[in-house]
Amino acid sequence: MRKWLAIFLVLTLLVGCSSAQPPQVKLPGEQVAQADAINSYNQFGFNLYQKLLKPGENILLSPVSVALALSMAYNGAAGETKAEMADVLLVAGLDPEQLNQSNKLLLQELQASDVTVEIANSLWLRQGVPFLPHFIQLTETYYDAQVSELDFARADAAATINQWVKDNTNGLIEEIIQGPIDPLTIAFLLNAIYFQGDWSAPFAASGTRDDVFNTPAGPVTVPFMHKTATFEYLEEEGLQAIRLPYGKGNMAMYIFLPEDLGEFHKSLTQEQWAKWRSAFTSDRGELALPKFKFEYEERLNEALMDLGMERAFDAFAADFSDMVERGDQAYISEVKHKAFIEVDEKGTEAAAVTSVEITLTSMPAAPSFSMKIDRPFFFMIHDQQTDVILFMGSVYNPSE
Repeated sequence: MRKWLAIFLVLTLLVGCSSAQPPQVKLPGEQVAQADAINSYNQFGFNLYQKLLKPGENILLSPVSVALALSMAYNGAAGETKAEMADVLLVAGLDPEQLNQSNKLLLQELQASDVTVEIANSLWLRQGVPFLPHFIQLTETYYDAQVSELDFARADAAATINQWVKDNTNGLIEEIIQGPIDPLTIAFLLNAIYFQGDWSAPFAASGTRDDVFNTPAGPVTVPFMHKTATFEYLEEEGLQAIRLPYGKGNMAMYIFLPEDLGEFHKSLTQEQWAKWRSAFTSDRGELALPKFKFEYEERLNEALMDLGMERAFDAFAADFSDMVERGDQAYISEVKHKAFIEVDEKGTEAAAVTSVEITLTSMPAAPSFSMKIDRPFFFMIHDQQTDVILFMGSVYNPSE
């Protein structure tokens, strides 16, 4: 139901600039790298969206959330695993340092918007597992991630992580991790996004009235909001589209209404999106938009593997040796995505969470004994080849 609305959600959470400018703007220095990264993330979003489509079912995806979560994991990948992840994220042409810097700028710029955009990252590490300091530093420096060591065996471990999710989505998403946590799981990399934007020109509640919406399964009656105004509008054969700005107008929702949604999906690319954006013009018209509210949840493993990210999910081929000691035995066991959106007369509230779960094929053997040298002791230094004792002695006070 309401599946024709699904496509603009990808665009809403990623793109909010004026319709007068195409997204591929060439800028000097690091801004070029940032533009390239954003274009890549957009196209990655379109690619992932295509893999997740199910006929007649609503879909809600935050490509930037998935991309940022995977980018944190990408910093810990090595070899062919890293290469495959770069290909799927479409960032193979970017130096990892450039990508991290671009992501840092993206986080800063999105959160400086005149509407509410809150983005949080976190890294939850199993207590006692030797993660590499460089990986943790990258996550903190470029993704402003909260890094926490946690005893995953605790009964409340999943609840602790889920509380972070709830706090950083304004309560719209209450959990992403299900307990008890697998004994072989060593880390969760999480991204959370919360969006709240009031329409630049709200719909009058008095204009809302029930009407028929035609779903693939048949007609249903839902409340429609109405407005007559000047809009940024696009019309071509088989397609109408409209831009609805939030706040001061930089952030906006784009709605595409094709005659055949299935055929429309086939045309979704970053290149086509750029063409559409540049073709919007101001025009006066009447708009009837249904109010809607729904949640979405999906495991992304299969979709990402279909896109070519296979090694990262293979327990015997994955390589995360830039993340953790014994990284050649670590792999991504699950990528999970949850999202929520509500659209009404006032505006839009939306949230998304992406979780990347890192698991070992086997945990190191536990120590069979414990020895604490906390009282006087004897020692010797012995040469095995000659069997000679070079030194011997006793220690009663190691501080003297």
